[in-house]
Amino acid sequence: MSTLSVRLPESLHKKIKELAEQEGVSMNQFITLAVSEKMSALLTIDYLKERAENASKQKFKDIMDQVPDVEAEEYDKL
Repeated sequence: MSTLSVRLPESLHKKIKELAEQEGVSMNQFITLAVSEKMSALLTIDYLKERAENASKQKFKDIMDQVPDVEAEEYDKL
């Protein structure tokens, strides 16, 4: 595990402390979770962009052509 020193504005430090206490976790755990969530969001965006670049409209149409043209079940209707 690594140690990282971060300078935070006093107001942010206070709010992190309050929220960590509300969640019943340490400030370290709270900050680790917050950073993990942000990284996950950013990496998901990158992943989706990469998938979109490799997408093929024709392959999509081919797959959609395989879907049966039938009425939805009653429990599937909005």
